[in-house]
Amino acid sequence: MIPISAIKRLRGILGEGNLLTDEPMAAHTTFRVGGPADAFATPDSIEAVGAVAAFCREGGIPLYVMGCGSNLLVADAGLRGVVLRIGPKLADVQVEGEQVRVQAGATNAKVARAALEAGLGGFEFAAGIPGSLGGAAIMNAGAYGGELRDVARAVTCLSPAGEVVRLSAAEADWGYRRSMMGERGYIVLGAELRLQPDDPAVIRQRMDDLAARRNRKQPLDMPSAGSTFKRPEGHFAGKLIQDAGFQGYRVGGAEVSRKHAGFVVNAGDATAADIRQLMDDVAAGVAERFGVALQPEVRLWGFGDS
Repeated sequence: MIPISAIKRLRGILGEGNLLTDEPMAAHTTFRVGGPADAFATPDSIEAVGAVAAFCREGGIPLYVMGCGSNLLVADAGLRGVVLRIGPKLADVQVEGEQVRVQAGATNAKVARAALEAGLGGFEFAAGIPGSLGGAAIMNAGAYGGELRDVARAVTCLSPAGEVVRLSAAEADWGYRRSMMGERGYIVLGAELRLQPDDPAVIRQRMDDLAARRNRKQPLDMPSAGSTFKRPEGHFAGKLIQDAGFQGYRVGGAEVSRKHAGFVVNAGDATAADIRQLMDDVAAGVAERFGVALQPEVRLWGFGDS
């Protein structure tokens, strides 16, 4: 547990109302599971982000950085340390010609709406990805043939040493569901996107078409974290899981979606342990049947081996 003295110091850094203690992570993840975090910080300035990161670094306190919690599984025992959420308090979106400057806490949906209103195309693929721009940058989020690296020109980050730095797309080194920032512990603060002028009616039609495809194919009515596993080279995770006989498979309240086998859903009363066990069972079954190793796309926090 974090000492009371550290909690008091964090309250001083963040200001009144921006720090919760023993906060259940189930309230902040789309899986709707997860035990309490010692401290849950919601900074309202870049300076506060840096100050919290520095305090944790200097005090040897574990720091977890999250956005919308849409790609995250937190253990039932919770997290010892500080969870720093970059969310609505750091979510400004500014359009300047064909360039869109976005703070990391803005949701992908908010960025897509701003682009639509400005008559800028290219971000439609991300409109339905239920996460923040910061998370999208860390994971190089993508859907329907588009990825963040297709439209991002630079990212502003807090380095592990505590420096605010601007990284070019080349320095971000985006790959399939990965980035240099995620691998080296950088905190994404914002990004610069370059989009293309287009007819708002055409942009809206593309967004509506993609939304309809999602609604038809994905279990959007049940708590999940989106695609549970990364796409193995030469395969589709959902197809492998289905062909291995796991569609509809349950562990406690966790289930492989009957609508899309690439999704693990909380069927009503799942625990994080249920979801993790189901993921392990599915990965083992696919490896045994097809010799393909499935890697989690979902981030695992607090499980000891992750």
